Amino acid sequence: AVVSTQSTGHACCLDSYPPIAYLSQTSHQLMGMVHRFNSAGGMRAGYTFDAGPNAFLFTTAAHTADLRSWVEREFADRVSEVIECRVGSGPLVQIDIGEDKL
Repeated sequence: AVVSTQSTGHACCLDSYPPIAYLSQTSHQLMGMVHRFNSAGGMRAGYTFDAGPNAFLFTTAAHTADLRSWVEREFADRVSEVIECRVGSGPLVQIDIGEDKL
């Protein structure tokens, strides 16, 4: 769903006047790589972009190492940093003001 929604958003921007093209050639190549990655083993990754050409890839823990190796192999000369994030424990209470003060 992320991939489909992102592609629809980009198509809408291109259909505006004047057209807004925020994805770079590398962005398009990365999208193609994710589609090839998924073709090689089923739906294992997705992508989206921020308000510019910066990609965010999504996958599960089981496919992280494989996806990272694809990115590093295909984009070694163009990717400056790969940041790997995991689901945390959730929000933490920093200051408990007590319900009686709400």
